[in-house]
Amino acid sequence: MKTRKLRTLAALQQIVRRGRAHGFTVVLANGGFDLIHAGHVRYLRAAKRNGDLLVVALNSDASLRRLKGPGRPILPETERVEILSAFTDVDYLLVFDEPNVEQILRKLRPDVHAKGSDYTKATVPERAVVKEYGGRIAIAGGPKIRSASSVIPDVVSRMKSARGRRPKP
Repeated sequence: MKTRKLRTLAALQQIVRRGRAHGFTVVLANGGFDLIHAGHVRYLRAAKRNGDLLVVALNSDASLRRLKGPGRPILPETERVEILSAFTDVDYLLVFDEPNVEQILRKLRPDVHAKGSDYTKATVPERAVVKEYGGRIAIAGGPKIRSASSVIPDVVSRMKSARGRRPKP
């Protein structure tokens, strides 16, 4: 998994420290980003507008499987890293295996923890940790339009339906 944006947590701690020394605002967004769709683009774009450096914590394959169940992820983390690395709004990436980003928040202490619009500030699972170190929460990305979990059954249904049709000569 080679990309210039992918970093270890230790490396990101140094990057964040240097960024803060230059007056940069650091934002952390996170998610599985399995089957990228417009909602992901809107979330990351809006998260970036909250600061200068956007770090995206990406669920590992094992973490996503534990959260979403068998058959997930659809795309392996190496491909998800490569796709997210192509986004200009994403400055750095980190793959994590934990069930949530609490430890990452404690170590990086981003100024802003951005979550998607399927949350409210009151329902963000890591809100106590963000409050503990004095950060703020931003809900980013506009109204929830879809999720990878809702796209997958639709794709499967369409593929089954298409198999029953004969191609025209």
